Amino acid sequence: MSLRTNTNDQRLKTGGEDHLLLQENLVKNGNTLLSMNSTMNSKVQPTQHNSFTSVASEQVPVRLTPAWEENNLPNDELNFKTFSMDDAVLETDPPKDRWNIVYLILVLHGIGILMPWNMFINAKSYFVDYKLGSDYLGQYLHYASIFMAYLTIGSQLPSLLFNWLNIFCPIGGKLTTRIVWSILTEVLCFVFTVALVMINTSQMPALFFWSTLGSIVLLNMANGIYNNSVFGMAAKLPTKYIGAVVLGTNLSGTFTSIANIASISITPDARTAAIYYFTTALFVLLACFDTYFALPLNRFYKYHELIYQRQIENQDSKQGGEDDKIPYWRIFKQASPQLINVFFVFFVTLTIFPAVHSDIKTSNKDFIFGDTYYTSVMCFLTFNVCALIGTYLSTLVSWPKPKWLFIPVVLRVILIPLFLVCNYHPIGVTRVMPVLIENDYVFWALGAILGLSSGYYSSVAMMYTPSCVEPRYSGVAGMFGAAMLLTGICSGILFGMITPFIVQHVSI
Repeated sequence: MSLRTNTNDQRLKTGGEDHLLLQENLVKNGNTLLSMNSTMNSKVQPTQHNSFTSVASEQVPVRLTPAWEENNLPNDELNFKTFSMDDAVLETDPPKDRWNIVYLILVLHGIGILMPWNMFINAKSYFVDYKLGSDYLGQYLHYASIFMAYLTIGSQLPSLLFNWLNIFCPIGGKLTTRIVWSILTEVLCFVFTVALVMINTSQMPALFFWSTLGSIVLLNMANGIYNNSVFGMAAKLPTKYIGAVVLGTNLSGTFTSIANIASISITPDARTAAIYYFTTALFVLLACFDTYFALPLNRFYKYHELIYQRQIENQDSKQGGEDDKIPYWRIFKQASPQLINVFFVFFVTLTIFPAVHSDIKTSNKDFIFGDTYYTSVMCFLTFNVCALIGTYLSTLVSWPKPKWLFIPVVLRVILIPLFLVCNYHPIGVTRVMPVLIENDYVFWALGAILGLSSGYYSSVAMMYTPSCVEPRYSGVAGMFGAAMLLTGICSGILFGMITPFIVQHVSI
């Protein structure tokens, strides 16, 4: 018998040729089943007319069984279980990042990533001079002299450890769970810090010292997971969005410096200024928390998440049941050239800044900034602003190509001896190495070069990293990049601790 139908009317609007093929298969199999039913019924009712109209009116409608639908067609012909009309609209009309909403959200998360480190480092005066100072305690105790060293160790080592652990065994499960609980943990730690500000701890300096360090350790354990997860999330998007996170990390230093200056200018009281200062961090972290939940509602983010999931599904279907364990070592080897670049950029930067950079003194008492603002402007403000500019430039142009990026990255190592031959005078160290660069403007130019090159090349290397591996593993590569970033920071800080020994014992 014949079945007359118009396949053009049955063609799905969002399916294209694959859906048309599906409809043709349905028609063919429908014809076969109807013919079989018609033959069987004709034996029971010989007088029945052999036509589509009579069969359709007298026979039970044909129902395709789940077994046929699920098992007898290739996956690429029938995949309605994971296909929705929203997905179809996204694929046929790829959205744009309107008003750069996603970009700005990732910049905000970049600020949040380095917020704990920058907040406590910039609050040195509050901890060392106020809470642990002799005026507040009524006596001199050793806690003030060791606080910054313990702060560095308590901040970086837990963050480094949990950053690496989060790659191989995701702590907390899914990405959303890791980010949400990490931010909430950081918020609680800052609430505890604000509470300590308001409590009179002059009679219990040891308790204040160790409870603060415990809070810092917990804060940075959560931050290690948060840091790593944000870079993994950004790696699923176009490369400039990793640059947005790096831009935020560089902006974080400038933001916290301004927040510290603003809190001090609002009130001369150290206690009240600290409350304003640490409360600012709470608002930033809560903004990160809120905006993270806005991402899945954004059509641009949903589109790239869909593309990322489709790439994973396509790879799985091509592998045909092979072991689906993530090949961490293979990913690391493929991305290793850029991972080394990320590490070395931050190693050189943190060797110099802030340990060496902040201890360089002016040799000209008539210099425009004078002693009062010399370090604040020449070191912290110059570096942070230039790093911010460098990161922004990386979103406009990426140079050189991935193959040759190691050349300027390695050449940056010359900045270390150049800063050491400036007027660098560590506290409590008698300098033997001669001062070769005394001009403040040359030192200022070196500071600008350090900041610009750090912001630019760190961002470019991080953007190149996910492109070194298969698209399905770009998120893991981004997490490796974040871990190497933090490894470079820790290594640079540790190496920077021996620079006073160098200028004290090495003479040119």
